[in-house]
Amino acid sequence: MTSTGTEGAEEGAGAGSPAPVAAGPAGDTPPEAAVPTDTTPPGGPRPSFARRVLRSRTVRAVTAAALAGALVGAGAVAWRTDTLPLLGPAPCWDSLDGSTMSELFGDRRTEVEEQSLRTDPVGDGLSFGQCRITSYKDDRARRQVTLKVHRLDGLRGTDGRQWPQEFLGAGMVSLGEGLPGMVSSSRGWIALPQSCTGRDDFTGPTVVDIGMGQAGLDFSSEYEQADRAALTGALVEAANGVIRSLGCSGSYTTPRPLPSPVTWQDTEAAAFCGIKDFDLPVAYRKDFPRTRVGGAGGPARVCEGGGNDREAVVRLTTVVDPALTEIYSWDALRSGAPVKGTTGYGKLGGNRAVFRAVCQTGPVVFVVEQLGQTDSGGFDLARDLLPGYAAAEADRIGCGPLKVTYPEA
Repeated sequence: MTSTGTEGAEEGAGAGSPAPVAAGPAGDTPPEAAVPTDTTPPGGPRPSFARRVLRSRTVRAVTAAALAGALVGAGAVAWRTDTLPLLGPAPCWDSLDGSTMSELFGDRRTEVEEQSLRTDPVGDGLSFGQCRITSYKDDRARRQVTLKVHRLDGLRGTDGRQWPQEFLGAGMVSLGEGLPGMVSSSRGWIALPQSCTGRDDFTGPTVVDIGMGQAGLDFSSEYEQADRAALTGALVEAANGVIRSLGCSGSYTTPRPLPSPVTWQDTEAAAFCGIKDFDLPVAYRKDFPRTRVGGAGGPARVCEGGGNDREAVVRLTTVVDPALTEIYSWDALRSGAPVKGTTGYGKLGGNRAVFRAVCQTGPVVFVVEQLGQTDSGGFDLARDLLPGYAAAEADRIGCGPLKVTYPEA
């Protein structure tokens, strides 16, 4: 299996989507040279009824002997959607129906590699399996989507850094009430009910996450909304398929219309990241003329600040979902110099500061990460911004007053 979201490319273009371009003002059109030769949108002309039936009840035909041996040994199956119509389960744990596949891949031929859902005998049982779907135009891979089912780790720190980089970005929005997750045009995740999966100390929720292409790329708003809607539908359907496969009852409903895509805005220095009374230090005001904020009202609120090129240099994350805060357990306890607070504890380690506070609703985690070098060349953003950020955010979410300090050296 390849890593989440690996995408087949044609002449450097994204598979089935326009080539990524830096987002401009609303309504900007990417230059012609940036558009791939195949401009048919993934959700193009709806396939015939017969073709949709074939896609939603695909055939478990192994595509090659070598692939079959590798996948069967891993508890997996592989098949193509252009094989003879012997009825069988839909892709990804009998979850993705024909309309969802069409929204993701149009009418292109697809190949599916799917692992059966069972706890991994190694890795402390955190992984349950994954499903990868690749679409092709002729013999060239055009788009690839990967779904994973796994429990987020907090005890060893394996999910406290890489997973948030992909799945807690400022370009993501909340799925809405009753759906514990977030989504963008390239990434999405949803937590499975704890009544179904259980949860141990120092572990986060068991999640289904979905990836397509490179995380965090900016596309034109038209393609962003189409891809985001397609990923959302696939994510919710897959989560319901996993719930059924695990023998649990209940299901998630399709979310109401998602918030507008997140865009970069001019920075308010006196209310950095839109947070009242959070003053951006004067020394950094030239570094962050633009900010964007995502995830409002969901499990995590994420703000990124950057220059006019809209490349994020700093990320500030407030995690309010109690289960999700556990993925930062290692970082808050063992990843640097101590950080003290009125209530709670944390660590400062180089370009990252993590503080875990105790609020009326349960634990909340504040994270400041420096992603790149400032114009002044310094790497002190995490240290300089955490106290003001944690205090202002605690007030905003109703668990202040909070004062964060660093012990004397």
